[in-house]
Amino acid sequence: MMESKEEKRPNVLLVIVDDLSSYQLGCYGSKYYETPNLDAFANSGIRFQRAYATSPVCSPARASLYTGRHPARLHLTNYIPGTVPDNPRLITPDWQKGLPVSEKTLGDIFKENGYETAHIGKWHLAEDYNYQPNRPMDPESHGFDEVFYTIKPKPHFDPEKDAHNVEKLTDKTIEFLKRPHERPFLCVLAHNTIHRPELAPASYLERFESKKAGQGEWQHPTQAAMISQLDDTFGRLMDGLEESGQMDNTIVVVTADHGAYADSDVRKPWRGAKADLYEGGLRVPFLLRWQKHLPEGASPSGAVSMADLVPTLAELTGIEMPDVPLDGVSLVSAINKSGSEDSQGAYYWHFPHYHHSGLAPCGAMIRGRHKLIEWFDGSIGKSDTCPAYELFDLEQDPCEERDIAIKYPGLVVVMAESLQNWRNRVGAQEMIPNPDFDPNQSGQRSEPPPGDKIVTV
Repeated sequence: MMESKEEKRPNVLLVIVDDLSSYQLGCYGSKYYETPNLDAFANSGIRFQRAYATSPVCSPARASLYTGRHPARLHLTNYIPGTVPDNPRLITPDWQKGLPVSEKTLGDIFKENGYETAHIGKWHLAEDYNYQPNRPMDPESHGFDEVFYTIKPKPHFDPEKDAHNVEKLTDKTIEFLKRPHERPFLCVLAHNTIHRPELAPASYLERFESKKAGQGEWQHPTQAAMISQLDDTFGRLMDGLEESGQMDNTIVVVTADHGAYADSDVRKPWRGAKADLYEGGLRVPFLLRWQKHLPEGASPSGAVSMADLVPTLAELTGIEMPDVPLDGVSLVSAINKSGSEDSQGAYYWHFPHYHHSGLAPCGAMIRGRHKLIEWFDGSIGKSDTCPAYELFDLEQDPCEERDIAIKYPGLVVVMAESLQNWRNRVGAQEMIPNPDFDPNQSGQRSEPPPGDKIVTV
């Protein structure tokens, strides 16, 4: 039944940036990166100070963001197609390479509730990059009626010709927004930028090549230039939404799949980067605005998960969630209170893979101020070069530079048991020792990311 104009549910515009850490936005404290449009948006809406991706790599993080379910529960735990080393200490489980059609996504849920749905940009949840309209696991099979599909550029592409399609994707989205809509819409704009290859127009790049970063801030001119261009296009996007007359009735969300690519040992100001479970690989921007309906300038300080996005949007739009186990929770109550409490109390990660950048298989959990990282090569594989566990106090040591596992062995045992119990509850796929592993041969990695130096206390 068609809703009346007065009863029309709000639209949703979801903007996902590829490989962006929250520290790379001015509204999260950066003095080096320039993001005036995103900063203004954050100041007029809600900025979650401590938002976590559910995975440090692309496909699982996106699957969780679209479903509200953890990658470990989905068995989609690595980027598609992933890699396997020649001589691993542990055997990688046979994980799910693609988001099954049986999983309910944002597209499915909103379409079933009468929304027009569009997905513009990167997908990375099918079995390969060879997009075909209506192919199982491509966007149409997950509830998106209108699809404009792109993938990342090749390294030789000309940065002066919109290599990452940031302008083209923005134009496509503005075109969709300005179109007449009989029904409310869900529109996802999934950018390719700032993923490698790092390519930026000279007019942006020259602004950052000589700019000095502040103390403790990571300086990366090309990424800064790409982010500046992204910010300009976001300004155009908001102008387009305003011109469409839909601004006040549109919930706008800006986030990223996971943290920025870099060498893990570069403090930026956090330790870590894309593809590891330190803070730099997991902390992402999470900005939300619904003009005249939600608080302006709110900045909840409690930890939240990007698995919380789906149930939050469902509650804001009055949509009932499917009756399936969720790992995210609605943040509407925390938003309205502008509270600082954590929504779940504990957060978990599971990465049973060897990543080509050097990351060894690992899991992690955060409870309160403490964070435990379990290195499976140490805990399962009994490696003598890899710690089984690292423990950090994120309040006193936000850069994770001091491992306190030896100092607090009892806490390590309790948190390790909690992490294992969580894996059991969600049906996480476990690694097992490789009977053919040869410790005298290369082709395996069993340490934390290369270059990382850590003080054990």
